Amino acid sequence: MSSILTNTAAMAALQTLRTIGAGMAGTQQQLSSGLRVESASDNAAYWSISTTMRSDNKATSAVADALGLAAAKIDVAYTAVDTVSEILSEFKAKLIAAKEPGVGAAKIQAELEQLKGQLVSVSKSASFNGVNWLETDIANINDSDLNKVSLTSSFIRSPDGVSIGKTDFHLSEIALFNKTGGGLLQADTRKMLTLGGIRNHDTYMDAHGFIHMDTSNTAIGARAVKDFNFAGPLTFGTTDTISFDITVDADNPADLDPPHNPGKTTNIIIDRAMVDTLFPAASGVISSYTQYASLLNHALVQANSGARATTYVDNNGIPIPNRIGIQTQENSGLDGSSVEIAGFTSSVGSGGMSDSLNYGVRGSAMSLAFSPFEVYADGDNLDGVELRFSFSVNGAPATDHVFDRTYVNSLLSKTNGKIETSDEMVTLLQSLISADWPDVIIKATSPSAISVRSDKAVDRLSGSRTSIGFTGIKVSIEPLAEQNLLDIDIVANPQKLDMYIGYLEVVSADVIDAGATLGALKTRIDMQEGFAQTLMDTIDKGVGRLVDADMNEASTRLKALQAQEQLAIQSLQIANSNAGNILQLFR
Repeated sequence: MSSILTNTAAMAALQTLRTIGAGMAGTQQQLSSGLRVESASDNAAYWSISTTMRSDNKATSAVADALGLAAAKIDVAYTAVDTVSEILSEFKAKLIAAKEPGVGAAKIQAELEQLKGQLVSVSKSASFNGVNWLETDIANINDSDLNKVSLTSSFIRSPDGVSIGKTDFHLSEIALFNKTGGGLLQADTRKMLTLGGIRNHDTYMDAHGFIHMDTSNTAIGARAVKDFNFAGPLTFGTTDTISFDITVDADNPADLDPPHNPGKTTNIIIDRAMVDTLFPAASGVISSYTQYASLLNHALVQANSGARATTYVDNNGIPIPNRIGIQTQENSGLDGSSVEIAGFTSSVGSGGMSDSLNYGVRGSAMSLAFSPFEVYADGDNLDGVELRFSFSVNGAPATDHVFDRTYVNSLLSKTNGKIETSDEMVTLLQSLISADWPDVIIKATSPSAISVRSDKAVDRLSGSRTSIGFTGIKVSIEPLAEQNLLDIDIVANPQKLDMYIGYLEVVSADVIDAGATLGALKTRIDMQEGFAQTLMDTIDKGVGRLVDADMNEASTRLKALQAQEQLAIQSLQIANSNAGNILQLFR
């Protein structure tokens, strides 16, 4: 139907032309911007994701810059530490040369002073952008809160929010000099002392450069023995005898509560026949202490008494004249350790023997001399210095135990890592030992003493079979450097030359460890920096997949829309010409 009021065909053609125009505008915008999602109206979800990720990429780029700055600081510090290590090697060589006879100590000291100056110069010069990790000013360099350095290493977005990743290390591991002391080339102030009595003395270096470390502290029991000096000679006739009763391994009433085992008793008789058997050429005469000891031992062993006789030598292996001992072998199957001589009679003289009672020493008890100490922080080890020891009673398999600053603080509700009283030390030892050794009683007997013993109601053993104590004692930071390198003076202190050389061994190892720490840190920073660059590229590609326009597709679509536009224009012209033909009828 044709109408002079409404040109339906023209309206349809015009609408098509508008649609094509809008499509062309959008396609031209994609071609000019390169984006198919340029605003939230294009695709709200993709626009939100891409905007967030571009923001994250900028943050990651800032992290990469920070990593580059950190790497530069590490490079400077490492170069300086490597140089210091070489200087220390030269320093040690000079000290060794000073041991040669005829070498002028004053001249070598002058060279050492130059090397000291070079060490100071290197440490002061190891600065980047005003930051020097080798020469510090920290009130307490062993405080992990004060000596920690945090390097920005990553930007992290998680369901919990946004965070910045940090790589931490501690200046106590690398600082050569600290204003308040404690640098690697200064005396280490972290003295662990006796560990509250666990060991008898602190680790130290003597004047000869030898390091003394107390790795065990044990109490050991001793078997019962009756000692006497030989008095002779003893001449046995055909009817002469020596007779006595010997009792071994009775319980000691002073050590244990009742009931007490009375021990094993054996009657011993020595006569001329026994003497002739052992010494056929002696004509019944025992003229020396060695002969008497052999005679007694033969009689004791032959009677299965559980005892034996012996002679002694001194610390140099030289025999002690006339000294004889009768001791239990502790093989009776009883818990006690004793030697009792009773009813002694002799028709030839005593030879020095007499009635007596001797008990062995119960070794399953010890007293620790308590003194306060601190479990220090230790650089990158957040739990602090680690202390290890093994504990055993009466030769049973030892159990291993370890504690550190974190353990102490948690146990004692502290923050300073200090064990300040004997009661606190008891709490610490009980927490470590009691689970494995429920029959060990640990208690403070005074502010400066702690008793560690087995429960007598359970453990009734005595003598050489008993022991208690700590072995394998080890502190993770020992040995410590115990002096300042800059104070070394072989002219003023020639007697300390060996100690100086030993000290250089310790401090050189510390500096090498510092270099290793920096090297490991540099490797991690380089890896993180490379990852940050790769991450930014990957995020760019991911965002591109979401919002970038396909230029080939958009160009092809534009050409198609241009062709459609021409057809739409022609269609509109035709629709308008049809209306014109109708108007001709009214002219």
